[in-house]
Amino acid sequence: MDCESSNCPATRGTSAESSWPPGGEASRSRGPFYNDTPDRNGSLWFWHYNTSKRGITLDLETADGQALLKRLVPSADILLESHSHGYLPGLGLGYDHLSALNPGLIMCSLTPFGQSGPWRDFKPSDLIHMAGGGQMASCGYDDSDVAGGPPMAPGGGQSWHIGGEYAYIAIVSAVMARAMTGQGTYIDSSIHDACALTTEGAVNTYIYSGKVVYRHTGRHATVDFIDVSRRGGMEMPTRDGRWVHLALGELIETPARLRRLAEWMDEHGMAQDLLDETYDTNEGVQANKEHVWQAVREFLQTRDQDEIWHKGQEMGFPWGAVRSMDEVTVCPHLDARGFFTEVEHPEQGRSFTYPGPAAIFNGSPWRISRRAPLVGEHNEEILCGELGLSRQELAVLAESGVV
Repeated sequence: MDCESSNCPATRGTSAESSWPPGGEASRSRGPFYNDTPDRNGSLWFWHYNTSKRGITLDLETADGQALLKRLVPSADILLESHSHGYLPGLGLGYDHLSALNPGLIMCSLTPFGQSGPWRDFKPSDLIHMAGGGQMASCGYDDSDVAGGPPMAPGGGQSWHIGGEYAYIAIVSAVMARAMTGQGTYIDSSIHDACALTTEGAVNTYIYSGKVVYRHTGRHATVDFIDVSRRGGMEMPTRDGRWVHLALGELIETPARLRRLAEWMDEHGMAQDLLDETYDTNEGVQANKEHVWQAVREFLQTRDQDEIWHKGQEMGFPWGAVRSMDEVTVCPHLDARGFFTEVEHPEQGRSFTYPGPAAIFNGSPWRISRRAPLVGEHNEEILCGELGLSRQELAVLAESGVV
């Protein structure tokens, strides 16, 4: 989980070093792998989340490992860790111990349930956080679409991303405070807390109104149940076998927009009666909305994706194409903004294309300065070059399993 959070400062110009147990961090075993060959240095997941970092191996359960970490702390700005509650303090490496070596140290413990509370020692998973944090209750199919449909969770480890982003925000805030006070701080960051903060309007709706939101297929959860068949849906198949995302609700709420659409439909002889005066008022549209949806659906299913998307945008509708990943990677808009970037992997003798920044910074440009580190790749560079160990001392530490 700390990979998601530490990747933010690493790609924004901050020097980032990661310390993992000898043999490498567990996520190195997470696929998919380059060339479909399981390898500690070939996890594509690890590659993505650990760019722009240097990496060392260090066994913190040894006295030598603890001593080396303490030697690294005085020159550190931020220490991010994700060990179980009480683990580092039990080794004499808690914030009280480390801040004595560096009063300006910002230390963030990013853990599943935080350092306090009755759940702090519970074992987590992404699904547990999505369920317990409230996201799943708002996601999935409503009963009119799938009777008795269960709550659903989004894929991709969303809880880890949510927690990582909140931890990053907290760290940036602590850095700003330190710039004014000169003092570091300790941050207790909980994945569960972060998820409970990120339920769109579900939590605050219940706090203020006592009402629980309903799941709505492909749409925002709301306190009022709306039959999906009466809304026309948000995703629609197109003539060329693709899909578009449509904000059709605006047609019901704004007759002028419905007229613009009806005029386009009329160009193809499919407007039916939608240009009649009946549809010039909200009342007229509302009274006939099921007929409106049916007419619009019948028309749009005779058009191709690109035509619907671009014509909708031309008319001022927030419509878009549902695109597959092979289409996203050749997107002309992303290409014009320099989104995708090539990252060299010298050990592979080639570069790989990586996704880029969500924003463009003029003062401190986002960039990937290096690919993810190999296991223990920077042990000598950091432990010898910066801490002053000799190569012989490093070899002894390696033989004893400290690094």
